[in-house]
Amino acid sequence: MAYKGVKFKTVRRDKKIPTGQRIKELKYWCKKFHEYNLAPPYKGGSYGNLSFRVRRGANEFIITGSKIGLKGALTNKCFVRVSHVDLDKGVVYSHGIKKPSSESMLHFAIYRKRKDVNAVFHGHCSEILNSAKKLKFSQTCKKEPYGTMRLVKSVLKTLGNRNFIIMKSHGFISMDKTLKGSGTAAIKAHERCR
Repeated sequence: MAYKGVKFKTVRRDKKIPTGQRIKELKYWCKKFHEYNLAPPYKGGSYGNLSFRVRRGANEFIITGSKIGLKGALTNKCFVRVSHVDLDKGVVYSHGIKKPSSESMLHFAIYRKRKDVNAVFHGHCSEILNSAKKLKFSQTCKKEPYGTMRLVKSVLKTLGNRNFIIMKSHGFISMDKTLKGSGTAAIKAHERCR
């Protein structure tokens, strides 16, 4: 899989860098995803993106920026606040200096559909994908291109009330009420593959 950048239009509302205690926690989980190879590196970034809902009841979220490597020391500049997404027009409204992650439309759609979810972690792990059937993880019907509405619709069709699903031949999504819950579930899924 080769990353070729975002596939939506970005409207940057301002360059205000996100701050707050939960960004520190998000940095911790980014590091863990790298350590467990749940977001493998590529030249210039990592395959995967992590986010959390800004406040209960809103679809606004903080997400890793596009082409961010989870391996190194992350600063707040590596994160973007997404205040709105127009799924029909393929437009993401952001705040920060980086482009939002290529899966920002997917994160938005999950937050909009699942009010109980406050953290969405998307990773790529061959062990999890190869063990999906054996471990009975729910998965989308077929592979869809990253960063597209086809992928979003496929995930929403599979999602239901599940907190861990596989995107066929692509990656996984771990969701929970907390960042810790999303991260722990992904690590446990990885450990079950051994």
